[in-house]
Amino acid sequence: MAKPSRFSGFFRKLKRIVLFLIIANLVFIVLTRWVNTPITVTMIGSLIKGHGLKRDYISYDQMGRNAKLAVICAEDQLFPDHNGFDWNAIEKAMKYNSNPKHKKTRGASTISQQTAKNVFLWNGRNWFRKGLEVYHTFMIELIWGKKRILETYLNVAEMGKGVYGIQAAAQHYYHKDAKALTRSEAAWIAAILPNPVYFSIEKPSSLIVRRHNWILKQMGNLDDDPELIEMLND
Repeated sequence: MAKPSRFSGFFRKLKRIVLFLIIANLVFIVLTRWVNTPITVTMIGSLIKGHGLKRDYISYDQMGRNAKLAVICAEDQLFPDHNGFDWNAIEKAMKYNSNPKHKKTRGASTISQQTAKNVFLWNGRNWFRKGLEVYHTFMIELIWGKKRILETYLNVAEMGKGVYGIQAAAQHYYHKDAKALTRSEAAWIAAILPNPVYFSIEKPSSLIVRRHNWILKQMGNLDDDPELIEMLND
């Protein structure tokens, strides 16, 4: 009887490791349906860069309606309706980015995709990381549900240099709790989300002023949407 080769032994071990990682990852996804992740890769990066770390996880009902509405209006107005991906936006972004005349790339990530990236992954644009993002987005849509996704996003998203989550942002910028934010204050925080390290609320550029005003207008337009009303209720 032939002895198993070293290669076959190596691949058996590799299969076990891969299977263990898949199961561990699935357990972590299920666990974070109820338990907040202690720290994210982005937060660790902030500490390494010397930006510090301000955060304060709060529950969905402590976030307030204005903060939730402002972020949805700014980042992902189809959030209540899609299954994690905005395919029309993805198609438009791919067409835009394929044009060599456009120096800056355009993103199309939904709140679900951003949450998956922030909690489970790292920043990057390679196809391997993007594939992992797709998988994790699908899984949190399936296991977590919309309210938990929005709650987690509002707890882990970077909202200033070293400032993570809507509660820390409300305290940092306005010295109040997230639930007490006015519409305008919530819109200012949402306005800098494309690049919260670069953009400023204290000294907003003309771009951020225009974005703030646009978000306020969108908040007024979407305020009576039945699906949003149900989602924004505490």
